[in-house]
Amino acid sequence: MAGFLPRFGPFGPLTPPAPFDEFGIKDTRPRLAGRRAGGYDLVERMEYLYVRVVKARDLKWSGAFDPLAEVKLGSHTCTTRHIEKSTSPEWNDVFAFSRERIQATFLDVVVRGKGFAKDEFVGRHRFDLGDAPLRVPPDSALAPQWYHVLDKAGARAGEVMLAVWFGTQADECFPLAVHGDASIAVDAKLAAHIRCKQYTVPRLWYVRVNVIEARDVAFVDKARVGEVFVRSRIGGQVHRTKTCVSRLPSYGWNEDHLFVAAEPFEDHLVLSVEDRVKVDKEEVIGHVHIPFKEFERRWDTRPIRPRWFNLVRPEGAAKIEKFSTKICVRLCLEGGYRVLSEPVHYLSDVRPSARELWHSRPPIGLIELGIHSAFGLSSMRTRDGRGSCDAYCVAKYGVKWFRTQTVVDSLAPRFHQQCYWDVHDHCTVLTVAVFHNCQVGDKGGVVSGDPVKDVLLGKVRIRLSTLETGRIYTHSYPLVSLHGGGIKKMGELQLAVRFSSTSTLGLLQAYARPHLPPMHYHHPLPIVHQDALRREAVALIAHRLGRMDPPLRRECVDHLCEVHSHRWSMRRSKAHFFRIMAALAPLFATLRWFVDVCHWRNPPTTVAVHVIYAILVCCPNLILPTFFMYKFVLGLWSYRRRPRHPWHVDTKVSHAHAAHPDELDEEFDEFPTKRAPEVVRMRYDRIRSLGARIQEMVGDVASHAERARCAMTWRDPRATAMYLLACLFLAVTTFLAPFQAVALLTGFYVMRHPALRQRLPDVPTNFFRRLPCKVDCLL
Repeated sequence: MAGFLPRFGPFGPLTPPAPFDEFGIKDTRPRLAGRRAGGYDLVERMEYLYVRVVKARDLKWSGAFDPLAEVKLGSHTCTTRHIEKSTSPEWNDVFAFSRERIQATFLDVVVRGKGFAKDEFVGRHRFDLGDAPLRVPPDSALAPQWYHVLDKAGARAGEVMLAVWFGTQADECFPLAVHGDASIAVDAKLAAHIRCKQYTVPRLWYVRVNVIEARDVAFVDKARVGEVFVRSRIGGQVHRTKTCVSRLPSYGWNEDHLFVAAEPFEDHLVLSVEDRVKVDKEEVIGHVHIPFKEFERRWDTRPIRPRWFNLVRPEGAAKIEKFSTKICVRLCLEGGYRVLSEPVHYLSDVRPSARELWHSRPPIGLIELGIHSAFGLSSMRTRDGRGSCDAYCVAKYGVKWFRTQTVVDSLAPRFHQQCYWDVHDHCTVLTVAVFHNCQVGDKGGVVSGDPVKDVLLGKVRIRLSTLETGRIYTHSYPLVSLHGGGIKKMGELQLAVRFSSTSTLGLLQAYARPHLPPMHYHHPLPIVHQDALRREAVALIAHRLGRMDPPLRRECVDHLCEVHSHRWSMRRSKAHFFRIMAALAPLFATLRWFVDVCHWRNPPTTVAVHVIYAILVCCPNLILPTFFMYKFVLGLWSYRRRPRHPWHVDTKVSHAHAAHPDELDEEFDEFPTKRAPEVVRMRYDRIRSLGARIQEMVGDVASHAERARCAMTWRDPRATAMYLLACLFLAVTTFLAPFQAVALLTGFYVMRHPALRQRLPDVPTNFFRRLPCKVDCLL
């Protein structure tokens, strides 16, 4: 981005920054301690007129009415909520008007009743904007004061308490303010969906329930052979053990059930011992409710003592004369794990659940994000015959998520919000997503009785390890949306990012530590359970964030946590294949170059390789220094072509620009599928053909590995005998002959002239391909 962004401190502009180049600016000033105070130095300062309407008293009106306050500034009007049947209402609402849109010199605050005619009011007060003070934090909050309101006749009709001042987006009232200069009327209900907020993600724990055994299990029919199992449940998470058949009153399982729980713990564990009476009928023998305060907490591999709990018969069950069934379980809250709510390669926090272990990962830096603006957004709805979009951004990193205000009715919204996070591991990812707010509209986010989901316009991921310390990166990132109909560019998002290090030593030590907490390596979780636990973790986060005011909607949490990253996608499979090919391209290029050398396609290069090879063989102590010096020089040569800005979403890498429409439709199809049987059959046949090719490739790799092992197993006695004789001959030869001579002859033989070659495979290759493998044992 050309030009530069002005930076402002609490009392005005700071010293001029270095000019921006094409990708960002270099800022090496040690200002980390001052930045934590919440300065807005990564974004432009936006000035607003704030109007805080607190309350009114002694309102005079003939008859009962529901008072409300109306704020008028030129052509912009906004209204507080109404208070029923009161002459001393309290509103405490804040309104904000962008200073660049103000075209009036006076502000009118009108007190009226709900349902009043347009020209009727209780009282009115006019405020001269020239008298409004300027306030920028850390200035103290402006104290509201009482003002007289006058009726139509000019007589006093009561008093209203309000405060009017000019401020910036750094004002603490900005997140609570209703933007009164929006193009549509903003009421209290709509304001709850467009305000900016900061959300704290609850601390998640893995819950391990080890079901050991149950004793004294009694049935109504004493002669019955029980088919007993245990069902465990925490909220909506349910697991069950295998069925145990026994004639004794005791049953054993020793199975682990893993759950996810959020702190503060609101649910409890329900264990029920059930009997499988028939194939489709199960009866509860007894159950017990266990609160989380009964669970032990651990963050290592120490053993947990088992505990016995008495079961209670369910209401309405047949009575048993003597019921004393007990269940033995081990209950544990695993604090040594990091509960994975996002894919491992998109992790934003790697600290374990237990706070006692956080000292091992102290903060090593600070990441600051400035969300400037978006431009060129696609039209998502129509207002007054023109395209419109109601956009907001959500930034996710660690346990703190930040949501900007919704800019209503704008295809080029300006956010200019700044937020920061402590960094405990810089090999993590910051995610910023842009959404269209579907809750703004005449129908209030509901169509045909169903709630409308907010639409994702695009995402930006920034890996912190790719950022230089102390440098401000400013870049316009493309917003790309992929759906069943294809790929579409939805606009661009302009961000400014700065990563500052508080401990250079800690930053370097992070490369020597394991990425995840030690418990993930000492006692790894089963792969089968990880996907299910991740889905439950996302559901818990969405549930808790959905209970905040304003709620962060479930679709936002799903997109930011990449909840659909593991579903089948032909497009993603192709993308991974081409990624592998691109990553191995240098190796393939080296192999092609070596083949050209061996075939003498460039005689000077081949002669030079022979000379260098002879020098390295004669002086083997130069091999490793030469190799590492080559890597050093190659790395220095690549420095001038180093990347100048963070990665962004690339449609070519994603292989989305050439994806077939049917492949995209299959990727976004729900599970289970809702497509026609013939479409499902076609897709099944396509997957079968792809699986057959992969199966053949894996089979070839397995055959080569088995042939390498069969050379020593005497499966083919003649081949093994020949192989052993060859090994004996090579052992004697290499012992008697100098190593340099053997190496020179071997290398020169491999690089021999084409005139000395034959088109048929050589003897070792023919011998290897004739070795047996277990493909003969397959059906």
